[in-house]
Order: sequence, then C-alpha cells, then structure tokens
Amino acid sequence: MFTGLIERIGTVISSTLNESGIRLELSCTNWAEVPKDGDSIAVSGCCLTVVNSRLDGDLIYIEFDIIAESLACTTLGTCTPGSLVNLELAMRADSRFGGHFVQGHIDAKACVVSIQKMESGEERIRFTTDMIGKDLLVSKGSIAIDGVSLTLASVEREFFEVCLIPMTVQETTFGTIQVGQVVNIETDMLTRTVVQVVTRMST
Repeated sequence: MFTGLIERIGTVISSTLNESGIRLELSCTNWAEVPKDGDSIAVSGCCLTVVNSRLDGDLIYIEFDIIAESLACTTLGTCTPGSLVNLELAMRADSRFGGHFVQGHIDAKACVVSIQKMESGEERIRFTTDMIGKDLLVSKGSIAIDGVSLTLASVEREFFEVCLIPMTVQETTFGTIQVGQVVNIETDMLTRTVVQVVTRMST
C-alpha cells in the first residue's frame, strides 16, 4: 500500500529484455531506509518488487523484473536510459498517512492533452478519458497519476483536469511532463469499489 506522496525521482539506467519481460535498473539518491531485496516500491505508480539493490556513494541502484502483463498495462515498457520515474516506498503501519490509499495497481493509461502554466508556478494539466471508465472519475475525488496523489479539478466527457501546486511540479516528474506524453492512472480505490458493487447489484 502507498500514499501517492513521492519520495524520490529515479533515473533509468537500463531496460533489458529477458525471458519474462524486462529487467529495469534505475538510480536515485539514497533513502534513510535503504530499500532491500524483496521490498515493494511504486515506480511511477506501479507496485514493483526490488530484485537487486546496491549502494554506491550517495546513490542507490535498484533493479526490478517487469513481466509482460505489467508492461502491457503501464508505461514502464517505454522507459529508456535517462527516463525519469517517481518513486515511493511502501508505507509503514506506524507512519503518518498523507495523500490517499494507493495500491500501485494501474487501471489505465491517459495522454496529456494540454498544460496550462500560471505565473505563480501552478499548473493545470488536461488528460484524455477514453481509456478510463467514466464512473471512476469524480470531480474533487482522488486519483494517482504516475504514482502522484492528486485531486480531480474537473471531469468532462472527453477529458479530466488536475491542478498542481509548485512543490508537486518541482518534486515529481510533472516538472518535465509534455503534451502527448502517456501516463499511468490509478483511480480511487473507494470509488472503484463502490462502482463495482453497484454495477453487480444492478445486473
């Protein structure tokens, strides 16, 4: 379980094909709690298991195996050396909870339609909705985009929008996001559960 509060931005070192999918290696500045083999980390919103990690000076290098199913459902298959990814360690039971409940299970992908930058540093970003169930998007509800916990500012038939404060832009990969870029979407777990229950009751 995650919160959608990004702890580090990682840089992809390599993405190597193997018999089950790819081996993804990335680096980031070290955490106070060094990730260990077997730990869960959300990589741009996708819950992955650390298969190898090593500390080298101020940097930690982490490797993950990503299977074909995960590659088909997420943007991780498009990562190339130099790509930036958002990172969050799985939350602890005794830690302060921020953001919202994020499972690290990607529901869909969405494409950036427009980016409106304000003088204050705030940004308003619009995404397509064609790959997401419309009932799962609720205005002022929660959404995780590339692992970042955000509030839906508006939801329309063809698009939805989020507003970012300057800190979010600076501390996540939203600082380099571009029109046409595809992102990982995880809808709100509570909304998703309610929709599924109501749908089953009505059929």
